[in-house]
Amino acid sequence: MKTVGVLSLGCKVNTYESEYVINELKKAGYEIKDFSDSCDVYIINTCTVTNNSDSKSRKMIRQAIRRNPNACVVAMGCFIAANPDIKIDGLDIIIGNKDKSKIVELLDEYFNNKEEMRLEYTGRLKEFEDMYINSFPGRTRAFVKIQDGCDNFCSYCIIPFVRGKCRSKNESKVIEEVTDLVNNGYKEIVLTGIHTGSYGVDLDTDFSDLLNKLVKINGLERLRISSIEATELNEDVLDVLRNSNVLVDHLHIPIQAGSNEILKAMNRKYDLDFFEAKIAEIRGIRENIAISTDVIVGFPGETEELFNTTIETCKRIGFSKLHVFPYSERRGTASSRMSNKVDEHEKKERSRKLIEVSKELEIAYMNKFIDKEVEVLVEEYKDGYSYGHTGNYLYVKINRELPHNELVKVTIKSIEYPYVIGE
Repeated sequence: MKTVGVLSLGCKVNTYESEYVINELKKAGYEIKDFSDSCDVYIINTCTVTNNSDSKSRKMIRQAIRRNPNACVVAMGCFIAANPDIKIDGLDIIIGNKDKSKIVELLDEYFNNKEEMRLEYTGRLKEFEDMYINSFPGRTRAFVKIQDGCDNFCSYCIIPFVRGKCRSKNESKVIEEVTDLVNNGYKEIVLTGIHTGSYGVDLDTDFSDLLNKLVKINGLERLRISSIEATELNEDVLDVLRNSNVLVDHLHIPIQAGSNEILKAMNRKYDLDFFEAKIAEIRGIRENIAISTDVIVGFPGETEELFNTTIETCKRIGFSKLHVFPYSERRGTASSRMSNKVDEHEKKERSRKLIEVSKELEIAYMNKFIDKEVEVLVEEYKDGYSYGHTGNYLYVKINRELPHNELVKVTIKSIEYPYVIGE
């Protein structure tokens, strides 16, 4: 029996795809081991969203080759799609963002011939690669990939080039997969994609139609959207938020910058007036919904004044959490050709300041729930405490052992950042 270690870097879409690969390998008789073990096969599902992602992808490939020079080392995903001509001695199978589902037959072919395999593609990917998962061992939250690709072409982003055009999973297949996961005991499902809210642009349906059908699945307690653009939160999607408690009290809506000047340079599809009006509309439906966001700092042309405007904007909107990213130049994107670059030290300093703002905002949001009863999905028990998340993504620590994967009611008594303490 051959052993294999799988490492997933980057986004939740990669997590889903890697889990699918693991399931297929198990079915084919492979033994799944930890990536840090000595294995016969190593698979690295790479990321290229930032320079750090590239460095980590390359580092993990080389680490696997060193750990067992006789192993078959497979690299797939966005870093490979962005660098299709990559040459690393000891790297045996090279796949972009297509044919991950064929991993078993690719390994069979490799072990028959023992020759390097490099799958090449021309043009942007246009077809959805079907995958299906009915179990996520060790997880209480199950992911379902419903969409791939992006057509937004934000000026800083390489992803539309490496992931291809927007394309969607057949609606009936999504419903079947979610139903099977719920029947297998999963209480929370996370819908994920590269540009999740664009679901259906290539089908005779749209995202709100899918949501309306999913929230009616018997036994589904929580439905979470991994991320959605403000421009995609139309009236039909907001009606689902208004009419179904299955859709959780949390939305992740990337803002990326808090000034109109930088939003325009980023080629984002909204201005601050639109974004803030949309947040107000959402809070008119659910007053205390958690709204987290992504912010890029140090974009070309971002002056100290514009950075301070971003801080003011984030505080004014009152996000529940900020995911902060220093701008990372991606070869071939529009922003890579822009002048007025911000130096690395300044980007780090601005990131540090915005992370501090995020902590302030997180604690302010947590404080709204002191002495309030919330429902927690119990995820783990360790060192005398149970841990889990509420629907609005509060991370709750409870001083007793509670059943795994159960929804329990607790009262929030205090804050012990990054946790709230529940009884």
